[in-house]
This record gives sequence, structure tokens and C-alpha cells, in this order.
Amino acid sequence: MRRTGRRFLAALPATRDILLGAPIWGAMMALSALAALYLRNGAETSHFYSILLLFFLGGLIAWPFALVLGRFCAQGRASETRFAAFFLCLSLCTIAATAFLFALDYRSFYARWHAPAGTLTWFYQFGFTSAGAVYQFIVMGIRLYLPVGFVVLAAASFWLARKMPDQQR
Repeated sequence: MRRTGRRFLAALPATRDILLGAPIWGAMMALSALAALYLRNGAETSHFYSILLLFFLGGLIAWPFALVLGRFCAQGRASETRFAAFFLCLSLCTIAATAFLFALDYRSFYARWHAPAGTLTWFYQFGFTSAGAVYQFIVMGIRLYLPVGFVVLAAASFWLARKMPDQQR
């Protein structure tokens, strides 16, 4: 087996880490959105529960990918590098998963005005609608990760960097 394959297998976390970590990470991301919405406007929005669900599901989906990718990048590295690997992987995977879910919802709204599925025009519309949704999430949605999400991200990255088994350091 090649070195990369062995590193990937060594990076696979225990099922318990995924099954316990994913809902906790999702809840923390929903809490982050809740805190940001509350600080911004007293949580007065007509889409309050939809936003919390979006951020929860984004964190839930992102956790397994971020955990595997972070462990893969952190193997055999110093503690500072492990922290940076988990910080980067958790933040990018969480933003990407949440933006993806937002794009799916955004796309479903605009689908009624799009060409029939499978046509060249449909692919064009699908791509640009999804790209517009991801851009809109980056502009408006990332703010909901601050200030609580940043603190939770740093704490989780620190914990994961310290938790890696000794044989993987």
C-alpha cells in the first residue's frame, strides 16, 4: 500500500468520534448563528429556525470530512501545525458544507424559472445560480460564525490537536 493510503487509513477517526462530534459541532454552529442573530437584531427574523437548522446541518455534515482531513494533514506534525491543520479544515469544511446546503435551498427556489433539467441551458442556470448562492452565503452568512463560532473553532482545534494519538504525531 502506498504511503498516502496508509496515512489516510491512519487518519480515519473512531466511529464514536464522528457520531458524538458531528451533532455537537452542528449544535455549536447553530449556537454561533443564534448568538450572532441575537447580537445583530435581537434574533428578530422571519427565517430564524431555518437559519439555525441550516447552520446545524452544515456543521453536522462538515464534521466527518473536517476530522478526517485534519487528521490526515496533522499526522507527524508539531502541535502548532496540528492546531493549524484542524483550524483550517474545520473552518473550510464547515463553511463549504453550509454554503452547499444554502445553495441547494437557493437553487430549489429558482428552479421553477429554469429550463428543463438536463439541457445545456439548465446546466448553465444551475451553475450560475449555485455560484451566486455560494457568493451570497459568503457575503452574508459567514458573519453568523462570529464571535461565538470563532471561539468554538479555536477551542475545538486545540482539543483535536491535543487529542491525536501519540502514534500519529
